[in-house]
Amino acid sequence: MKRCDGRLLRSIGPFEKMIPYIMTRRSDAQVFAKQLICTDKISAYLKEKRQQGRNIRFLHFFIAIYVRVIAERPYLNRFVMNSRLYERDGIFISMAVKRSLNDEAEETTVKFSFTGRENVFEVAEIVERKIREGILSSASSNVDRIASMIMSLPGKKVLVGILKAMDRHSLLPKLLINVSPFHTSLFFTYLKSINLDYIYHHLYDFGTTGIFVALGKVKKVPVAEDNAVVVKSCCEIGYTLDERICDGLYFANSLKLVKKYLEDPWLLEKAPADKARTGKVILH
Repeated sequence: MKRCDGRLLRSIGPFEKMIPYIMTRRSDAQVFAKQLICTDKISAYLKEKRQQGRNIRFLHFFIAIYVRVIAERPYLNRFVMNSRLYERDGIFISMAVKRSLNDEAEETTVKFSFTGRENVFEVAEIVERKIREGILSSASSNVDRIASMIMSLPGKKVLVGILKAMDRHSLLPKLLINVSPFHTSLFFTYLKSINLDYIYHHLYDFGTTGIFVALGKVKKVPVAEDNAVVVKSCCEIGYTLDERICDGLYFANSLKLVKKYLEDPWLLEKAPADKARTGKVILH
């Protein structure tokens, strides 16, 4: 059935078509992976950019990596709905954010929209603008207003069930999908900002999110280097993935691409070329 946020994939193999009927829920199809990242090169890169007058932070840098990888690896931007596989229109990254760092502060969500052609500086501008508009503003976000409206009505459980059913049958209005943080390419948890280690976050059965990324704090870790054990500043990333959207080899090669950009951050300053017919992006 036609959806406003994606295109139904018809030219896929019979096994790919069958898998979503076997694992009908996203929480049935969760797989987990971890990446250990040495941060010295990243910190040096960010320091260099600050000296050049570019305020690029860890948050901007990692979001830029995932935007680029999703653009280059389009299967990551698929989603399953009602046991059917779709290709998403656009690249979206959602985050849950507290308005201030105290226990009583309100939590809200932001959702960033990208074309996949942005360089790291453009990603930083988009992220900061969205944060200024939503998080640092005293006004409620569209997500908060819709959530408040739903929770103010009688029969909340029935109403939410109706919304889920509408989503399964491609009847959820585009207005709701556009603001929903659960209808996104990737959900990002920036645990480094609150000095917590990585986690494996569950996937939501509501919405279309197929990837959850949790970036942990920087810490000293013993690592093997040149046949010796040395202590380096590192962080760990926990990934939770919907295995129905692509196979294990595709996921593995995608994580290798993440590592490539982590080891050479300057690549993110280049704008990707037009997409080839394969759907991949070729860098100049």
